[in-house]
Amino acid sequence: MTSTTNVRKDKTTAAQSDTVTRTIPTRVQCELWGKAAGRCEFAGCNKPLWKSSVTQERVNIAQKAHIHPFSDRGPRSNDSDPPHDRNSVENIMLVCHECHEKIDDKPDGGRYPATLLRRMKAEHEQRIERITGIDASKKSHVLLYGANIGDHSSPLQYDQAATALFPQRYPAQDTPIDLATINGSFIDRDDDFWAVEATSLRRRFDQRVRERIATGDVRHLSVFAIAPQPLLILLGTLLGDIVPADVYQRHREPSGWNWPDHPAPVTLQVDAPTTVGGPPAIVIGLSAGIAHERITRILGPNAAIWTITTPTPHNDLIKARTDLVAIRTIARSLFNQIKASYKATDTLHIFPACGVSVAVELGRVRMPKADMSWQIYDENTSRGGFVPALKITNGATA
Repeated sequence: MTSTTNVRKDKTTAAQSDTVTRTIPTRVQCELWGKAAGRCEFAGCNKPLWKSSVTQERVNIAQKAHIHPFSDRGPRSNDSDPPHDRNSVENIMLVCHECHEKIDDKPDGGRYPATLLRRMKAEHEQRIERITGIDASKKSHVLLYGANIGDHSSPLQYDQAATALFPQRYPAQDTPIDLATINGSFIDRDDDFWAVEATSLRRRFDQRVRERIATGDVRHLSVFAIAPQPLLILLGTLLGDIVPADVYQRHREPSGWNWPDHPAPVTLQVDAPTTVGGPPAIVIGLSAGIAHERITRILGPNAAIWTITTPTPHNDLIKARTDLVAIRTIARSLFNQIKASYKATDTLHIFPACGVSVAVELGRVRMPKADMSWQIYDENTSRGGFVPALKITNGATA
């Protein structure tokens, strides 16, 4: 009888000791919650653990999962060397119930070895550290602008744009400033397309951007735009330098808005006319070459043509922010050179074949009170080549 009682006491004592030992210290739990930002650390889950996903009521649904098990018989117990302190923050993941059950379902851990769980934990916590460590001055409002190009619409997605901001900046709000025409029925070969789109763009810009800049609500913009190039140039002139802005380029390879790592710089060259006096023109031949004959067919044989080009033009040329800086510098210098050779009342003819980001930046360097009027052309094969699209003069558009 005494022997049985002693055994029971021993078991009770062992269970109590085990319960106490399993208790994760408060300081470790607080550090874990902070590093995980209160979200499930299982890759791809990211569920907020401070509220019900059904009713949105505030409730703690977090669970603490051991990577190396507390028990020598638990999942992943034979998976490399266990840490000295199995209740350390390095050995515990903050997870939801569903993910906890998943990773501990097999006695040996199954598809979820310790190395994989450690990587998930590290990547989640590094992402939280990176995002929350960004200074408040790096807030930027995402601006989207899309218009029909031929028979194709220009869908722009906020999530893709917002992702491209990191790590230099992060979105100032969870919705974009959208300047796109809703369900626009006009396409760029329609006679009324340019007038309708230009008027609509200017009106939306004044209502949704200019007023917010004036009140100090918008201090920086990240610009994502896909539209016919004359409209992109117009957007650039509206932006100007009234607020700092980063302009993004849509890449084909790899697909997306993120700037590639370590891109090769673009080689740019400028060709100037041998004589001036005839109608001045700038050709931006970066996505495709533009023969001078196509310009003189419109402006006459005496046209004075300046060209910004590259040895190998193609439609996925712009790969770095520094490319845009170089193009802005060259364009500003050319505008000044041309202005010095012509009267203020003359018109500069612009023929763009460039990436979307270049078109926007071209408009941003325009000085509305000092530069000549601009006549911008659009290449439309259905109408026989370049056709006049928009005219910009001292901030106005015709």
